[in-house]
Amino acid sequence: MATSWAQAVDLYVAPTGSDQNPGTLSQAFATLKQAQLEARKSAGREAVNIFLREGTYYLPEALVLTASDSGAKEKPVVYQAFAKERAVISGGVRLTDLQWTPYKDGIMQTKMPAGFTTDQLFVNGESQSMARYPNFDPNERHFNGWAKDAFSPQRAARWKDPAGGFIHVLHEGQWGGMHYLMTGKDADNKITYEGGWQNNRPMGMHQIRFVENIFEELDAPGEWFLDHKTHILYFYPPPGLDLAKALIESVRLPHLVELRGSDKAPVRFVSFKGLTFRHAARTFMDTKEPLVRSDWTVYRGGALFLTGTEDCAIEDCCIDHIGGNAVFVNNYNRRVTVRGCHIAKIGASGVSFVGDRDAARVPRDWNDHSQSLDNLDRTPGPKSDNYPADCLVDDSLIYLCGQVEKQVAPVQIELAQSITVRHCSIYDVPRAGINIGDGCWGGHLIEFCDVFDTVKETSDHGAFNSWGRDRFWGLAGLDLNKTADWDANKEVVLLDALKPTIIRNSRWRCDHGWDIDLDDGSGNFLIYNNLCLNGGLKTREGYYRVVENNIMINNGFHPHCWYQHCEDVFRRNIMLSDHYLPADMPKTPWGKEMDYNLVHQEGITQPIPATKLAEKSQRDEHSSVADAMFVDAAVGDFRVKEGSPALHLGFVNFPMDQFGVQKPELKAIARTPIIPVLKKHDASGRKSPAVEPVTVLWQAQLRSISGLGERSAYGLPDETGVLVLEVAAESPAAKAGLRKDDVIRACNGQPVKTDSELKQCSAQAPGTKLKLSIIRKQVGSTLELNNP
Repeated sequence: MATSWAQAVDLYVAPTGSDQNPGTLSQAFATLKQAQLEARKSAGREAVNIFLREGTYYLPEALVLTASDSGAKEKPVVYQAFAKERAVISGGVRLTDLQWTPYKDGIMQTKMPAGFTTDQLFVNGESQSMARYPNFDPNERHFNGWAKDAFSPQRAARWKDPAGGFIHVLHEGQWGGMHYLMTGKDADNKITYEGGWQNNRPMGMHQIRFVENIFEELDAPGEWFLDHKTHILYFYPPPGLDLAKALIESVRLPHLVELRGSDKAPVRFVSFKGLTFRHAARTFMDTKEPLVRSDWTVYRGGALFLTGTEDCAIEDCCIDHIGGNAVFVNNYNRRVTVRGCHIAKIGASGVSFVGDRDAARVPRDWNDHSQSLDNLDRTPGPKSDNYPADCLVDDSLIYLCGQVEKQVAPVQIELAQSITVRHCSIYDVPRAGINIGDGCWGGHLIEFCDVFDTVKETSDHGAFNSWGRDRFWGLAGLDLNKTADWDANKEVVLLDALKPTIIRNSRWRCDHGWDIDLDDGSGNFLIYNNLCLNGGLKTREGYYRVVENNIMINNGFHPHCWYQHCEDVFRRNIMLSDHYLPADMPKTPWGKEMDYNLVHQEGITQPIPATKLAEKSQRDEHSSVADAMFVDAAVGDFRVKEGSPALHLGFVNFPMDQFGVQKPELKAIARTPIIPVLKKHDASGRKSPAVEPVTVLWQAQLRSISGLGERSAYGLPDETGVLVLEVAAESPAAKAGLRKDDVIRACNGQPVKTDSELKQCSAQAPGTKLKLSIIRKQVGSTLELNNP
């Protein structure tokens, strides 16, 4: 609905207008730029409405608003669609007067003007594929098609000049994606390239990969290629397409709208309502700035880019067909609101809140080992205000993000404080649905969200993912598992995570990881009233996490690598696993409190002690196994009935009908997750998960890595390798430098997947030096061992 203020200045823009007009309803401007200049005359002194009439506005350059365009609290500046007409702001160009002629094999060609360039082509509103190998397959999970030989010499022999082509590949650990620009090939058809900086923890390329923008791969309907030397655009039209009548659009701008202010002169009280933003260029080769010690690098930009703003909003807008980030809230911003928006088909992230790395007091990179306990800055919190704070993403539908880049999220939060994500439906993404990159500076609230169909192309994270690799994490001179170090330095764990982050009243489902994943160092969390539908809940080493009153369907709790004095609490939860699924946990009782939990086992009417929980945690004195008495599990109502044993343990029902978007127009089109069928267990005879048997080699106890939990705990690229359990003093293993919790990944250059393969490598080379490739605390290195 159009907003109008009393005594407001109303300006109008229409595709059929003229910038020579006065900007009235009957004599509208033609461009947003002209409306902006006219609005400045009244902005801040009177309310200003800039109404866009129906049509598409192809921007020649980004619309840049500064402090001079600011409104005031009771006198805002609002760019909005007129009377619910569909006004589209495009960073593209409509291609007209194209003279298509046949090329060969069903491919058409047309001459373009010199200097024309684009990285996307849209035909009748739908994105077409750059010429690629392998061809686009909507049913393929990874990259919609991949091939190990994507740029092998044998494949490259087919290509005359691959310069300008792109390699897209998963990170070796499948933590995200990496991208490379081909620069050519040598005489042996080996491709030369540059790039790979899109991940903050590079490990090398996975075999899951594809290439695009290669002329010789133009062989399927819907593919296109632009030859920049001859200025010829080639297109293989799908059957039935009439090119003479088709709407064909290209892309030229990475940003559509920029709000550029500063903390001293912010852009204030400017909003966009009811508009569609479409067609922005891909930016994956510019995603290269490391974000402290998260796994991410970032491109600071988006279709809508906000830096140095206060009280600005994007409401009831549609943002789609964007090649990079949709909305990027950069550095100093306060009280930015994204509400009621439909965000889909995005190349990178949906809505990002990312602050200045130098606002952190200790902005360490992975290779920065300069900090120690002795020289640590112990001042709590940030050292500047150059970060987003008190911002909101509310009642929005966000899906199909990460269409190009894979180290992305529909909502990304890093170096920010007090960001609220509420009533959002988020799904169909390659990685986490909501990602928090560090503990700086907490205070976030995630509630009433519906997040599912996540981690569809990557691995080792969850529908929610976080890190907390803050200044205490891995700090030289500090061993927080030692009581003396903890007692003397416990305040350091919250120097960055100042305020608790709350995750509540949300529904999560991840079929390729955990539903909720608090990874390395994540601390100061309150997690309650969540429904986890498949992957359970994981907390890795960190501090002050309270997990209570949650429901974990067909799964349970995954504690990994906890500190001895972590102060964690896990209580009054309902699980369907009668044991914890731990990895590398302390031998002392876990956390501060773990008790009053219920393991649901259908048909057990009289609660029995949860002995398997107690055996692991050395707590859970009052936890029990019994039928939780769900109200209607088949339709997803996992409240419990009156008389449920869970209620006697202190569990409190929470609503099951408030997850996700509430705006009627969005709720009508939003998907919801598949409700799982409850798995039936026999508690009396069920055992904990099988653990690989222990073998002894070089006077060390070893066993094969087992499962995703250990892969995650030890920072491995896959679920293979040999874990070192114990090393005898003065043994060959000890003399080589092997330590407890090392993971052996290769022997003499050959991958080692199991302990039997390692024993075989040893047996084949007696009396020689073995070169062992290991991973220790998520970092790879090489050792030499004198093999007896």
